[in-house]
Amino acid sequence: MSTTRTRSLRARGGLSVRFDVRALVVVVLLLVAALAASVVLIGTGDFPIPAVDVLKTLAGNGNAGQEFIVNDLRLPRVLVGLLVGASLGLGGAIFQSVSRNPLGSPDVLGLGQGATAGALIMIVLFSGTANQVALGALVGGLVTGVAIYLLAWKRGVHGYRLVLVGIGVSAIVTAVNGYLLTKADLVDAARAVVWMTGSLNGRDWAQVWPLLAMCAVLVPLVLGNARGLRMMEMGDDVSYALGVRVERVRLLLMLSAVLLTAGATAAAGPVGFVALTAPQLARRLTRSPGPNLVPSMCMGAALLIVADWASQRAFGADQLPVGVVTGVLGGIYLLWLLVTERKAGRI
Repeated sequence: MSTTRTRSLRARGGLSVRFDVRALVVVVLLLVAALAASVVLIGTGDFPIPAVDVLKTLAGNGNAGQEFIVNDLRLPRVLVGLLVGASLGLGGAIFQSVSRNPLGSPDVLGLGQGATAGALIMIVLFSGTANQVALGALVGGLVTGVAIYLLAWKRGVHGYRLVLVGIGVSAIVTAVNGYLLTKADLVDAARAVVWMTGSLNGRDWAQVWPLLAMCAVLVPLVLGNARGLRMMEMGDDVSYALGVRVERVRLLLMLSAVLLTAGATAAAGPVGFVALTAPQLARRLTRSPGPNLVPSMCMGAALLIVADWASQRAFGADQLPVGVVTGVLGGIYLLWLLVTERKAGRI
């Protein structure tokens, strides 16, 4: 990284913080874009509200009708979208950095499918409530992540083996999910398919608080280990020489990424390809080496909010689940990525 792009801030007591100017600008612009899109999305619906009135209502100066529509109906959905997008972006950045592979995302490794399996078990076998389905998704994602880690372990976890094991586990869990759907009655099957699409419809404060609490714990934990993650991209031997406790850091970060992905899936269903595309787009914008954790979080949040707006407004009267929009866009991006990697001789 050139010195013209890096700046240092020094405070009294010898504290010094270095930051990449371009990455900082990208983060600020992505935050502005995500917040602006959130205001537009809150004002969108059967009862449109101008952006100025949305801001006034959020500040506590709206009328009774606006307070109800904004604070009770639309704001929780937008907050869930921001938190889910940020969680998926951060989880994807961790897995791609650990595996040192742009395809090493939770979508490809099967974590979303594992969370879906947990949710389907609660829906099909136990006719569970919404909270029980969310808990099942969280447990399913965690169990799948642990299984992938253990199966990929051989004197450490290496990227190529992690991706291959994840693809295999994903195929198995997908088959299990298909079997569970065949055993469901019509009502449960319809409910399961709707959940499996990935949607922010009907999300309220009950989904906001658990996801916010999880992010409040895991995000600082991940960012606190960002230096170790960046060192690990140079290889385990170099990381050990630099004093990084490689396996401990890798296990801690992978567990955090699994929880972030599973928690996001529990809140909104398996929203596809955000975890795959957000870190790669963030890296291309910042042009910065390393995992780009904060830019990936902001990119994931902005992507999901914009996709949710598109799902509501871009198709006329037909409103689509946000998972359909991200799936289409992510599928196109995945094909482009595969072609690019093949031309570069990496696959």
